[in-house]
Amino acid sequence: MIRRLPPWFKQKGAYPKFMLPMERLLRELNLNTICKSALCPNIADCFSRKTVTFLILGDVCTRSCTFCGVKKGCPLPVDDKEPEHIADAVNRLNLDYVVITSTTRDDLTDGGASHFVATIHTLRMRRPSTLVEVLIPDFLGSIEAIRILIESQPDVINHNLETVPRLYPQVRPEADYGRSLSLLSTVKRRDPNIITKSGLMLGLGEDRDEVLEVMKDLRNADCDLLTIGQYLRPSPKHALVSRYVPPEEFHELGITAKRMGFDGVVSQPLARSSFRAADLYKQSKAAKIVTLVGGNKRLE
Repeated sequence: MIRRLPPWFKQKGAYPKFMLPMERLLRELNLNTICKSALCPNIADCFSRKTVTFLILGDVCTRSCTFCGVKKGCPLPVDDKEPEHIADAVNRLNLDYVVITSTTRDDLTDGGASHFVATIHTLRMRRPSTLVEVLIPDFLGSIEAIRILIESQPDVINHNLETVPRLYPQVRPEADYGRSLSLLSTVKRRDPNIITKSGLMLGLGEDRDEVLEVMKDLRNADCDLLTIGQYLRPSPKHALVSRYVPPEEFHELGITAKRMGFDGVVSQPLARSSFRAADLYKQSKAAKIVTLVGGNKRLE
């Protein structure tokens, strides 16, 4: 078992003057974040910049992925006030770019797609200048769920493949690689103007050729943006880390991904799918169009 993190993971500690105001705001509005629920190593960096990835549909997931720190079990009913609370938080934080993700809710008829739509619509009404990225589950492959989400017109639809197909039974037992890949392809086919994005974790037992094949699959699905980061074990109950991938390997994979045709790539040990998402969005071709002719959307 690997017990000690390599030196390249060393980060500054969390400063109370940044952390406490954010935690008070989230507590006051009864909001969850993936930053806390998934034990993200970048939480101090993000909170210090007043950015956050909101976690809707509760903080309990119906699936049992072995890499994820989010709680598993029986979720509470959906909070209908959540979209308004998120809009309040976005206004108070003055966010130009916001990422909304969720737990996987296989217990809901539409997997929670309508709640994503309600959140997007509320943000559009309350703060039309804010760009919205959604990091979504697979909705069990429901075409109707994907359709209503596309029609709500988020700026980015992100769905993570997470790992290579061979490891799905151990890492994502209730997920399906083909279903996830089809979701990204369907989004692009139905609306080419929506930016699509996906993410991979390294260090779960994959080999380089398998990673390259997944990257090729994503490009064949016309995926625009890619994040590649190191898997870090949330607890002793989770999947083991097979190895810590050195920064130079991440750098090389990032160069390869750009050569494959991804508009934007972040490939580094601490990269996560929503980490510095606005910066990655700016690398996309569609973002250049928005900057030039996008009406009241001004993400410079």
